[in-house]
Amino acid sequence: MKFTAEQIAGILEGQVVGNPNAEVSRLSKIEEGTDGSLTFLANPKYNNFIYTTKASVTIVNESFNPESEVSTTLIKVEDAYASFSKLLEFYNQVKLNKNGIEASTHISDSAKYGENLYLGSFSYIGDNVVLGSNVKIYPNSFIGDNVVIGDNVYIFAGSKIYSETVIGNNCTIHSGTIIGADGFGFAPTEEGTYNKVPQIGNVIIEDNVDIGANTTIDRATLGSTIIRKGVKLDNQIQIAHNVEIGENTVIAAQTGVAGSTKIGKNCMIGGQVGIAGHLVIGNNVRVQAQSGIGRNIKDDEVLQGSPTFGYTDFSKSYVHFKNLPKIVAELEDLKKQILNQKNGNNG
Repeated sequence: MKFTAEQIAGILEGQVVGNPNAEVSRLSKIEEGTDGSLTFLANPKYNNFIYTTKASVTIVNESFNPESEVSTTLIKVEDAYASFSKLLEFYNQVKLNKNGIEASTHISDSAKYGENLYLGSFSYIGDNVVLGSNVKIYPNSFIGDNVVIGDNVYIFAGSKIYSETVIGNNCTIHSGTIIGADGFGFAPTEEGTYNKVPQIGNVIIEDNVDIGANTTIDRATLGSTIIRKGVKLDNQIQIAHNVEIGENTVIAAQTGVAGSTKIGKNCMIGGQVGIAGHLVIGNNVRVQAQSGIGRNIKDDEVLQGSPTFGYTDFSKSYVHFKNLPKIVAELEDLKKQILNQKNGNNG
Protein backbone atom coordinates (compact mmCIF):
# COMPACT_ATOMS: atom_id res chain seq x y z
CA MET A 1 0.00 0.00 0.00
CA LYS A 2 1.39 3.38 -1.01
CA PHE A 3 0.93 6.79 0.62
CA THR A 4 2.03 10.23 -0.55
CA ALA A 5 3.84 12.76 1.61
CA GLU A 6 0.73 14.95 1.44
CA GLN A 7 -1.48 12.11 2.76
CA ILE A 8 0.93 11.37 5.60
CA ALA A 9 1.15 15.07 6.51
CA GLY A 10 -2.65 15.11 6.69
CA ILE A 11 -2.65 12.19 9.14
CA LEU A 12 0.05 13.83 11.30
CA GLU A 13 -1.16 17.42 10.90
CA GLY A 14 2.28 18.29 9.56
CA GLN A 15 3.75 20.56 6.85
CA VAL A 16 5.37 19.19 3.68
CA VAL A 17 8.70 20.68 2.62
CA GLY A 18 9.57 19.25 -0.78
CA ASN A 19 7.56 17.04 -3.12
CA PRO A 20 4.02 16.50 -1.76
CA ASN A 21 3.53 13.65 -4.26
CA ALA A 22 6.54 11.63 -3.07
CA GLU A 23 5.30 8.08 -2.51
CA VAL A 24 6.29 5.62 0.22
CA SER A 25 5.29 2.00 0.78
CA ARG A 26 7.54 0.90 3.67
CA LEU A 27 9.30 2.18 6.79
CA SER A 28 13.02 2.35 7.50
CA LYS A 29 15.69 3.68 9.84
CA ILE A 30 17.14 6.95 8.56
CA GLU A 31 20.61 5.48 7.98
CA GLU A 32 19.10 2.60 6.01
CA GLY A 33 16.54 4.58 4.01
CA THR A 34 15.90 3.61 0.38
CA ASP A 35 13.76 4.99 -2.41
CA GLY A 36 10.09 4.51 -1.50
CA SER A 37 10.68 4.36 2.27
CA LEU A 38 9.54 6.65 5.09
CA THR A 39 11.76 7.46 8.05
CA PHE A 40 12.08 10.04 10.85
CA LEU A 41 14.68 12.21 12.56
CA ALA A 42 14.19 13.08 16.23
CA ASN A 43 17.61 12.68 17.86
CA PRO A 44 20.22 15.33 16.85
CA LYS A 45 22.82 12.55 17.08
CA TYR A 46 21.52 11.32 13.70
CA ASN A 47 21.37 14.73 11.97
CA ASN A 48 24.15 13.86 9.53
CA PHE A 49 22.05 11.05 8.03
CA ILE A 50 19.44 13.54 6.78
CA TYR A 51 21.91 14.60 4.08
CA THR A 52 22.71 11.06 2.90
CA THR A 53 19.49 9.12 3.40
CA LYS A 54 17.83 7.72 0.31
CA ALA A 55 14.42 7.67 2.03
CA SER A 56 11.75 9.39 -0.03
CA VAL A 57 10.10 11.08 2.97
CA THR A 58 11.47 12.00 6.41
CA ILE A 59 9.48 13.22 9.41
CA VAL A 60 11.34 15.94 11.37
CA ASN A 61 10.65 18.36 14.21
CA GLU A 62 9.29 21.81 13.33
CA SER A 63 12.49 23.34 14.70
CA PHE A 64 14.74 21.43 12.30
CA ASN A 65 16.30 23.45 9.49
CA PRO A 66 18.80 21.66 7.21
CA GLU A 67 22.24 23.24 6.91
CA SER A 68 22.56 22.14 3.28
CA GLU A 69 20.38 20.67 0.54
CA VAL A 70 18.51 17.42 1.22
CA SER A 71 17.03 15.07 -1.37
CA THR A 72 14.36 13.62 0.92
CA THR A 73 10.96 15.30 1.26
CA LEU A 74 10.45 16.60 4.80
CA ILE A 75 7.27 16.52 6.86
CA LYS A 76 7.61 18.97 9.74
CA VAL A 77 5.64 18.14 12.91
CA GLU A 78 5.63 19.25 16.53
CA ASP A 79 7.20 16.02 17.81
CA ALA A 80 8.82 13.75 15.22
CA TYR A 81 9.20 10.76 17.52
CA ALA A 82 5.59 10.88 18.73
CA SER A 83 4.34 11.38 15.18
CA PHE A 84 6.33 8.45 13.85
CA SER A 85 4.98 6.28 16.68
CA LYS A 86 1.46 7.37 15.72
CA LEU A 87 2.20 6.45 12.13
CA LEU A 88 3.56 3.04 13.17
CA GLU A 89 0.31 2.39 15.00
CA PHE A 90 -1.71 3.46 11.96
CA TYR A 91 0.46 1.34 9.65
CA ASN A 92 0.07 -1.67 11.92
CA GLN A 93 -3.70 -1.30 11.98
CA VAL A 94 -3.84 -1.14 8.20
CA LYS A 95 -1.49 -4.11 7.82
CA LEU A 96 -3.42 -6.27 10.28
CA ASN A 97 -6.90 -5.27 9.12
CA LYS A 98 -7.79 -8.60 7.54
CA ASN A 99 -11.37 -9.78 7.12
CA GLY A 100 -13.11 -12.94 6.06
CA ILE A 101 -12.89 -16.64 6.66
CA GLU A 102 -10.21 -18.43 4.69
CA ALA A 103 -10.41 -21.96 3.31
CA SER A 104 -9.82 -25.08 5.42
CA THR A 105 -11.18 -23.67 8.69
CA HIS A 106 -13.66 -25.21 11.13
CA ILE A 107 -16.36 -23.19 12.89
CA SER A 108 -18.82 -25.02 15.11
CA ASP A 109 -22.48 -24.44 14.27
CA SER A 110 -22.99 -23.30 17.88
CA ALA A 111 -20.26 -20.64 17.73
CA LYS A 112 -21.20 -16.95 17.52
CA TYR A 113 -19.10 -14.08 16.21
CA GLY A 114 -19.40 -10.35 15.58
CA GLU A 115 -18.52 -8.12 12.65
CA ASN A 116 -15.23 -8.08 10.74
CA LEU A 117 -14.03 -11.52 11.81
CA TYR A 118 -10.81 -12.77 10.26
CA LEU A 119 -10.15 -16.50 10.54
CA GLY A 120 -6.98 -17.81 8.95
CA SER A 121 -6.60 -21.16 7.24
CA PHE A 122 -6.51 -24.36 9.30
CA SER A 123 -7.93 -22.66 12.39
CA TYR A 124 -10.50 -24.35 14.63
CA ILE A 125 -13.39 -22.72 16.50
CA GLY A 126 -15.06 -25.07 19.01
CA ASP A 127 -18.57 -25.45 20.36
CA ASN A 128 -20.34 -22.51 22.04
CA VAL A 129 -17.47 -20.12 21.36
CA VAL A 130 -18.38 -16.42 21.45
CA LEU A 131 -16.20 -13.97 19.50
CA GLY A 132 -16.69 -10.20 19.58
CA SER A 133 -16.30 -7.76 16.70
CA ASN A 134 -12.97 -7.12 14.95
CA VAL A 135 -11.44 -10.38 16.18
CA LYS A 136 -8.48 -11.50 14.05
CA ILE A 137 -7.44 -15.14 14.41
CA TYR A 138 -4.44 -16.07 12.29
CA PRO A 139 -3.78 -19.47 10.67
CA ASN A 140 -3.29 -22.72 12.60
CA SER A 141 -4.91 -21.40 15.77
CA PHE A 142 -7.15 -23.42 18.09
CA ILE A 143 -10.06 -21.95 20.07
CA GLY A 144 -11.57 -24.57 22.39
CA ASP A 145 -15.16 -25.09 23.49
CA ASN A 146 -16.94 -22.40 25.52
CA VAL A 147 -14.23 -19.78 25.01
CA VAL A 148 -15.38 -16.14 25.16
CA ILE A 149 -13.33 -13.46 23.40
CA GLY A 150 -14.14 -9.73 23.41
CA ASP A 151 -13.78 -7.05 20.75
CA ASN A 152 -10.60 -5.98 18.93
CA VAL A 153 -8.55 -9.05 19.82
CA TYR A 154 -5.60 -10.33 17.79
CA ILE A 155 -4.61 -13.97 18.12
CA PHE A 156 -1.56 -14.70 16.00
CA ALA A 157 -0.65 -17.89 14.18
CA GLY A 158 -0.35 -21.15 16.05
CA SER A 159 -1.87 -20.00 19.33
CA LYS A 160 -3.91 -22.47 21.39
CA ILE A 161 -6.75 -21.24 23.61
CA TYR A 162 -8.15 -24.10 25.70
CA SER A 163 -11.78 -24.50 26.71
CA GLU A 164 -13.56 -22.12 29.11
CA THR A 165 -10.95 -19.37 28.71
CA VAL A 166 -12.30 -15.80 28.89
CA ILE A 167 -10.44 -13.01 27.05
CA GLY A 168 -11.44 -9.35 27.30
CA ASN A 169 -11.31 -6.48 24.82
CA ASN A 170 -8.28 -5.04 23.03
CA CYS A 171 -5.95 -7.93 23.76
CA THR A 172 -3.03 -9.19 21.67
CA ILE A 173 -1.87 -12.79 21.89
CA HIS A 174 1.25 -13.63 19.91
CA SER A 175 2.20 -16.80 18.07
CA GLY A 176 2.70 -20.04 19.94
CA THR A 177 0.97 -18.87 23.10
CA ILE A 178 -0.92 -21.54 25.03
CA ILE A 179 -3.66 -20.41 27.39
CA GLY A 180 -5.59 -22.81 29.60
CA ALA A 181 -3.43 -25.95 29.58
CA ASP A 182 -3.55 -28.04 32.76
CA GLY A 183 -1.73 -26.71 35.79
CA PHE A 184 1.10 -28.79 37.25
CA GLY A 185 -1.03 -30.69 39.76
CA PHE A 186 0.06 -34.14 40.95
CA ALA A 187 -0.41 -35.87 44.31
CA PRO A 188 2.34 -38.24 45.54
CA THR A 189 1.34 -41.78 46.52
CA GLU A 190 2.82 -44.17 49.07
CA GLU A 191 4.37 -46.14 46.22
CA GLY A 192 6.39 -43.13 45.11
CA THR A 193 4.29 -42.44 42.02
CA TYR A 194 2.05 -39.46 41.32
CA ASN A 195 -1.68 -39.21 40.69
CA LYS A 196 -2.89 -36.38 38.50
CA VAL A 197 -5.15 -33.83 40.18
CA PRO A 198 -7.85 -32.76 37.67
CA GLN A 199 -7.55 -29.11 36.66
CA ILE A 200 -11.15 -27.98 36.20
CA GLY A 201 -10.82 -24.19 36.53
CA ASN A 202 -10.13 -21.72 33.73
CA VAL A 203 -8.11 -18.66 32.71
CA ILE A 204 -9.51 -15.12 32.72
CA ILE A 205 -7.66 -12.40 30.80
CA GLU A 206 -9.05 -8.91 31.26
CA ASP A 207 -8.95 -5.94 28.85
CA ASN A 208 -5.85 -4.42 27.21
CA VAL A 209 -3.52 -7.34 27.92
CA ASP A 210 -0.56 -8.19 25.66
CA ILE A 211 0.91 -11.69 25.75
CA GLY A 212 4.21 -12.47 24.01
CA ALA A 213 5.10 -15.41 21.80
CA ASN A 214 5.37 -18.89 23.34
CA THR A 215 4.10 -17.76 26.72
CA THR A 216 2.01 -20.30 28.66
CA ILE A 217 -0.76 -19.58 31.16
CA ASP A 218 -2.18 -22.60 32.99
CA ARG A 219 -5.81 -23.09 33.94
CA ALA A 220 -6.69 -23.15 37.63
CA THR A 221 -7.22 -26.33 39.61
CA LEU A 222 -10.42 -24.71 40.91
CA GLY A 223 -11.53 -21.15 40.24
CA SER A 224 -9.48 -19.05 37.81
CA THR A 225 -5.99 -18.03 36.86
CA ILE A 226 -6.44 -14.27 36.38
CA ILE A 227 -4.47 -11.74 34.31
CA ARG A 228 -5.84 -8.30 35.21
CA LYS A 229 -6.32 -5.42 32.79
CA GLY A 230 -3.31 -3.70 31.28
CA VAL A 231 -0.84 -6.49 32.05
CA LYS A 232 2.03 -6.91 29.57
CA LEU A 233 3.75 -10.29 29.36
CA ASP A 234 6.90 -10.81 27.31
CA ASN A 235 7.82 -13.94 25.34
CA GLN A 236 8.44 -17.35 26.92
CA ILE A 237 6.86 -16.72 30.32
CA GLN A 238 5.29 -19.46 32.45
CA ILE A 239 2.27 -18.54 34.57
CA ALA A 240 1.13 -21.48 36.71
CA HIS A 241 -2.34 -22.46 37.93
CA ASN A 242 -4.34 -20.10 40.15
CA VAL A 243 -1.83 -17.26 39.77
CA GLU A 244 -3.24 -13.73 39.78
CA ILE A 245 -1.35 -10.81 38.20
CA GLY A 246 -2.50 -7.30 39.11
CA GLU A 247 -3.33 -4.40 36.81
CA ASN A 248 -0.61 -2.85 34.65
CA THR A 249 2.13 -5.18 35.84
CA VAL A 250 4.84 -5.93 33.26
CA ILE A 251 6.95 -9.09 33.21
CA ALA A 252 10.00 -9.72 31.01
CA ALA A 253 10.95 -12.89 29.17
CA GLN A 254 11.66 -16.31 30.68
CA THR A 255 10.16 -15.49 34.05
CA GLY A 256 8.29 -18.27 35.86
CA VAL A 257 5.54 -17.78 38.43
CA ALA A 258 4.58 -20.87 40.46
CA GLY A 259 1.06 -21.83 41.46
CA SER A 260 -1.32 -19.71 43.56
CA THR A 261 1.01 -16.72 43.83
CA LYS A 262 -0.65 -13.28 43.78
CA ILE A 263 1.24 -10.38 42.17
CA GLY A 264 0.05 -6.83 42.80
CA LYS A 265 -0.55 -3.81 40.59
CA ASN A 266 2.05 -1.80 38.67
CA CYS A 267 4.91 -4.21 39.31
CA MET A 268 7.96 -4.47 37.02
CA ILE A 269 9.60 -7.89 36.93
CA GLY A 270 12.80 -8.46 34.95
CA GLY A 271 13.77 -11.39 32.78
CA GLN A 272 14.49 -14.89 34.10
CA VAL A 273 12.99 -14.18 37.51
CA GLY A 274 11.76 -17.20 39.46
CA ILE A 275 8.82 -16.72 41.84
CA ALA A 276 7.86 -19.55 44.20
CA GLY A 277 4.27 -20.62 44.80
CA HIS A 278 1.65 -19.47 47.32
CA LEU A 279 3.27 -16.05 47.79
CA VAL A 280 1.84 -12.53 47.90
CA ILE A 281 3.78 -9.86 45.98
CA GLY A 282 2.71 -6.31 46.81
CA ASN A 283 1.99 -3.35 44.55
CA ASN A 284 4.68 -1.29 42.77
CA VAL A 285 7.35 -3.93 43.38
CA ARG A 286 10.50 -3.89 41.22
CA VAL A 287 12.45 -7.12 40.73
CA GLN A 288 15.79 -7.13 38.91
CA ALA A 289 16.56 -9.79 36.29
CA GLN A 290 17.53 -13.34 37.34
CA SER A 291 16.29 -12.85 40.89
CA GLY A 292 14.66 -15.63 42.89
CA ILE A 293 11.69 -14.80 45.15
CA GLY A 294 10.81 -17.24 47.90
CA ARG A 295 8.99 -14.99 50.39
CA ASN A 296 6.10 -12.55 50.52
CA ILE A 297 7.03 -9.06 49.28
CA LYS A 298 5.64 -5.80 50.66
CA ASP A 299 4.53 -2.85 48.52
CA ASP A 300 7.19 -0.71 46.82
CA GLU A 301 10.15 -3.04 47.47
CA VAL A 302 13.03 -3.09 44.97
CA LEU A 303 14.78 -6.46 44.95
CA GLN A 304 17.69 -8.32 43.47
CA GLY A 305 19.54 -11.59 44.05
CA SER A 306 18.67 -15.22 44.57
CA PRO A 307 17.18 -15.44 47.07
CA THR A 308 16.28 -11.78 46.78
CA PHE A 309 17.02 -9.06 49.27
CA GLY A 310 16.97 -5.27 49.17
CA TYR A 311 18.45 -3.84 45.96
CA THR A 312 20.63 -1.30 47.84
CA ASP A 313 21.95 -3.97 50.20
CA PHE A 314 22.59 -6.24 47.22
CA SER A 315 24.60 -3.54 45.44
CA LYS A 316 26.70 -2.84 48.53
CA SER A 317 27.26 -6.56 49.13
CA TYR A 318 28.21 -7.15 45.51
CA VAL A 319 31.09 -4.66 45.79
CA HIS A 320 32.53 -6.81 48.59
CA PHE A 321 31.74 -10.03 46.75
CA LYS A 322 33.85 -8.95 43.77
CA ASN A 323 36.76 -8.28 46.14
CA LEU A 324 36.28 -11.50 48.12
CA PRO A 325 39.58 -13.19 47.06
CA LYS A 326 41.51 -10.05 48.03
CA ILE A 327 39.63 -9.78 51.34
CA VAL A 328 40.34 -13.46 52.14
CA ALA A 329 44.05 -12.97 51.35
CA GLU A 330 44.18 -9.95 53.66
CA LEU A 331 42.47 -11.92 56.44
CA GLU A 332 44.95 -14.79 56.02
CA ASP A 333 47.81 -12.29 56.20
CA LEU A 334 46.39 -10.75 59.37
CA LYS A 335 45.93 -14.22 60.83
CA LYS A 336 49.60 -15.00 60.18
CA GLN A 337 50.70 -11.70 61.75
CA ILE A 338 48.66 -12.39 64.87
CA LEU A 339 50.04 -15.93 65.15
CA ASN A 340 53.60 -14.63 64.70
CA GLN A 341 53.05 -12.02 67.42
CA LYS A 342 51.69 -14.69 69.77
CA ASN A 343 54.60 -17.00 69.06
CA GLY A 344 57.04 -14.12 69.61
CA ASN A 345 55.46 -13.23 72.95
CA ASN A 346 55.52 -16.89 74.06
CA GLY A 347 59.18 -17.14 73.13
